[in-house]
Amino acid sequence: MNKKALVVFSGGQDSTTCLFWALKKFDEVETLCFDYGQRHRIEQEAARGIAEKAGVQFTLLNLDLLKQITHNSLTDQAMDVEENKPENRPPNTLVEGRNMLFLTFAAIFAKGKDIPNLVTGVGQADYSGYPDCRDEFIRSLNQTLNLSLDYQFAIHTPLMWKTKEDIWALSDELGVFDLVRTQTVTCYNGIIGDGCGHCPACQLRRNGLENYLENSH
Repeated sequence: MNKKALVVFSGGQDSTTCLFWALKKFDEVETLCFDYGQRHRIEQEAARGIAEKAGVQFTLLNLDLLKQITHNSLTDQAMDVEENKPENRPPNTLVEGRNMLFLTFAAIFAKGKDIPNLVTGVGQADYSGYPDCRDEFIRSLNQTLNLSLDYQFAIHTPLMWKTKEDIWALSDELGVFDLVRTQTVTCYNGIIGDGCGHCPACQLRRNGLENYLENSH
């Protein structure tokens, strides 16, 4: 059995937890990070630093064409990040097609290295209104990638059904709670660690952390 895995890696809480999960499950692990024109370079710097600490290969791929074809607050500096999710549409932090493109490029990259396992930190338990985080989509894309590249990939989503509280618990089980808390970048405003505290990503992260700390002691 081929025990190599490629982690789609952003330097955030979820993908960092997935990286250390993968290191427990597979013999060889690499990371692939994407520059898609996001407003904060600090994400990539954090990702590179965490990969170095974990002793895994880090590759940065340029996908900044995304900002030419989709309009959202993560790639357009002129747009403010919405602090409250509207009911009639996804939040303006949605980068259309991002996970589909990331996983497609990751699969092409992985096939060239004979890496059959792809790991991504998407999840739908704390559903943020992003359609490309759904289990149904991941299973569909997995089949499509296998057909299009004529290679048997397995896309692993260890966080799919976990709440943010559960993800904090998993990072603690993996022995990287402090690293995840202080060195990852989840904040939409690009502030490392606990973040700005008021963007949607920070609120979700903080609520999960508070629940975990309250319920684990």
